[in-house]
Amino acid sequence: MVIVFALVALAVLAVVAGLHWYVWRRLVRDSTRGPGPARRAGTAVFVAGPVLMTGALVAERAGAPFWLQRTLAWPGFLWMALALYLLLAVLASEAVRPLVNRLSRRIAPSPLDHPSPDPAASPLGGPGPGIQGAPGAVTAAPAPARTPAPAQAPAPAPRVQEPTRRLVVSRLLAGAATTAAVATVGHGTYGVLKGPRVKRVTVPLAKLPRAAHGFRIAVVSDIHLGPVLGRGFAQRVVDTVNATRPDLIAVVGDLVDGSVKDLGPAAAPLARLSARHGAYFVTGNHEYFSGAEQWIEEVRDLGLHPLQNARTELPYFDLAGVNDVQGESEGQGPDFARALDDRDPARACVLLAHQPVQIHEAVRHGVDLQLSGHTHGGQLWPGSLLAAAANPTVAGLDRYGDTQLYVSRGAGAWGPPTRVGAPSDVTVIELAATRA
Repeated sequence: MVIVFALVALAVLAVVAGLHWYVWRRLVRDSTRGPGPARRAGTAVFVAGPVLMTGALVAERAGAPFWLQRTLAWPGFLWMALALYLLLAVLASEAVRPLVNRLSRRIAPSPLDHPSPDPAASPLGGPGPGIQGAPGAVTAAPAPARTPAPAQAPAPAPRVQEPTRRLVVSRLLAGAATTAAVATVGHGTYGVLKGPRVKRVTVPLAKLPRAAHGFRIAVVSDIHLGPVLGRGFAQRVVDTVNATRPDLIAVVGDLVDGSVKDLGPAAAPLARLSARHGAYFVTGNHEYFSGAEQWIEEVRDLGLHPLQNARTELPYFDLAGVNDVQGESEGQGPDFARALDDRDPARACVLLAHQPVQIHEAVRHGVDLQLSGHTHGGQLWPGSLLAAAANPTVAGLDRYGDTQLYVSRGAGAWGPPTRVGAPSDVTVIELAATRA
């Protein structure tokens, strides 16, 4: 197993190194004349970036000292996002490179394409007909011979040669690709750091009593407090949730990326979450990377109610929660039977489950609505394509038989604090009764 893991890791590193070399070649080597300050600076960036990225990933997973994680996280994770969009921008530039080359030839044609005429062939350049020896001509005395001063040939005009044109085109495309990638990452990072937006969705439930019509559940997922997103971000999420004045708050996993020792102060603002029927919590896969048991106790101390394969009866419906599937590695996986058996099937049931893939078990147990996160909506386009391949629903409301599934894109971000094409959200689910 260790050998297989090592081989896979080497293959991944080889692919990452090859892609970095390709982007460096297009953005740095092809846009510089040769060894010099510009090429050295660009090369240094393309060496430091992947080293910092690898260091940030290893430090987080290995539980390195938190100061080291924070030092590596910002530059390393931002490079992860920037490298992706530099690659995509360079690939896009390859599609337009032939067109730009053709346009450059029309705008600035090379003198080699239009050679100058030979001076010897010019009517004014050849020797004229002489007058000596003409019939009846008077022969004039020859003028004294004078040695002409050596004529200085004019310096040839500089030519715009083909290599120079290619250099200009390469610089133009490299500049455009870099600008597009930096702008994309900058905008996506600003969108995360300013906090999640509020999204409102109405979900009708056939078993919901009329008295519960309009019941509001604030769904919060994937906050990912860690070396990048800290206490200030947690406070923005809490303020956003509380501003919606929900009846109930559901925190559906991936709250943290780190230990209680390192991130306890960052999570402290969660104690101020406020809802009439309280705040509930289920584990996500990242809780099991960070120490699930310690975090379950921590959120309980903060005033949230952990639902570990458990159910509680609220006035109008049953609220259940199951552990994340990652818990199976620790013997703490989801137990739908424990959470859902022996309940009154006439009552509506809302299930909190971190991963959308758990929907199939929810259908078998007659759940009316499952609330999930995990996917981040793909987070970084085109990550949504990969997320769609691994999850039944990537984001939004969907239906599976008699069970509805809502998947939040999440409030935070994992790795790069950046989202492109998948804005962060806190979703307010408004339950609607369909009974007359």
